Amino acid sequence: MALSGLDIYKLLPKTNCRQCNFATCLAFAMQLAKKSVSIEKCPHLSADAKAALEASSLPPVKLVTVGTGERKLEIGNETVMFRHEEKFHHPCGLGFIIDDSESDELIKEKLRRINLFKFERVGQELNVDLVAVRQKGTAARFIEAVKVASANTDLALVLISDNAAAIKSALTANVHGFVGAGLKPAPTESLKDKRPLIYGAGKNNLTEFAALAKEFNVPLVVSAPDLEELSAMTAELSRQGVNDLVLDTGGKPVAQKIWDLTQARRQALKKSNRSLGYPFLAAVETDDPFTAAVEAAALACKYASIVLIKGTEPWQAVSLMTLRQNIYTDPQKPLQIEPKLYPVGDAGKDSPLLVTTNFSLTYYTVLGEVEASKVPSYILAVDTEGMSVLTAWAAEKFTPEKIASAIEKFGVAEAVSRKKLVLPGYVAVLSGELEEKSGWQVLVGPKEAAGIPSFLKNM
Repeated sequence: MALSGLDIYKLLPKTNCRQCNFATCLAFAMQLAKKSVSIEKCPHLSADAKAALEASSLPPVKLVTVGTGERKLEIGNETVMFRHEEKFHHPCGLGFIIDDSESDELIKEKLRRINLFKFERVGQELNVDLVAVRQKGTAARFIEAVKVASANTDLALVLISDNAAAIKSALTANVHGFVGAGLKPAPTESLKDKRPLIYGAGKNNLTEFAALAKEFNVPLVVSAPDLEELSAMTAELSRQGVNDLVLDTGGKPVAQKIWDLTQARRQALKKSNRSLGYPFLAAVETDDPFTAAVEAAALACKYASIVLIKGTEPWQAVSLMTLRQNIYTDPQKPLQIEPKLYPVGDAGKDSPLLVTTNFSLTYYTVLGEVEASKVPSYILAVDTEGMSVLTAWAAEKFTPEKIASAIEKFGVAEAVSRKKLVLPGYVAVLSGELEEKSGWQVLVGPKEAAGIPSFLKNM
């Protein structure tokens, strides 16, 4: 837990030597509390005080990285219980469980579907993150299934098995990297270089899995049925130098699972319990796709850093990715697009010009209706700091001066020959002053975006 300025001051030498470039140790302590300076600035800090200050500066939930390259997944590093207090920093990883008992062809088909689970929403590309290969048969079959997965997706991998020998064989196996459909296989590499998450450590095999995590430098999932036992296991692993951990309390009804996740987060944040200050994983085992989606959504909302499901339905992925985006956006910073002039379709000199704000949801709603009208047009997104039309107008961010300035700044007159623009109907009150400020004729458009297609067709 972060220390206050006075707590930090108690650890300082209190000599007021000014070698830190501050007049007093108290002033230096206050800047340390705000993370404005480094503790290295104090040359007289004792080793014990330095260790205490370094420990206090660590995030209550450790940051863990799974995978490598562009598709790596970073989880943890969370600092609050509730989104409105600040924000959640690292979105929950969404993954799919594939059993090695399935045929290679079925695994390839599932991976083909999973690779397509991506779409754009309000200007952000949403993707899934993980593929988990679970051992059901022999070690040899498990390794073959892992190789198939590695060659057919670039998502980060999770290896699920309680057999340490099988996990070790998989980590040392040479696998092809994913290069896309119809292309030659990528050169082989050792699977350990892809930094997969290994899942299988429990009370009875903790030593073997700890050795694997250290030897191959891969993150490890530790599982126990209750938080007390889990806390003891992570403390032991920490003493052994294994710190890239993800925790799991095993298969439980979703209500009990949420209780575990909530209590662990509370222990880490409110009680500074470092032994539970790690990301948590939850696997949804139900075969019913609707129940699986609901349970996964609940777990993503309540502190699971990784959620794995068995189904591979596109609607499951889309609904969970949309929910995740809503949870992990910054509540203090609205989603916004770059303010500029956007052509829609084959827009030309005679195309109509519509004016709106740069709030993502507003812009993409207007864009969808303009595209539906089949009328090539321009949309001028005015910088309103991500506010919607009425909110920006009320906050004096969507004003005649702002709109006129945007017209000049983005060279609208060079793109549009007719000096006419369409103003949202809800701010029709701006039309008179806007004509004076800009010199453009203002047409008052519909109040709702749904009215845009008929409006454009009748202009």
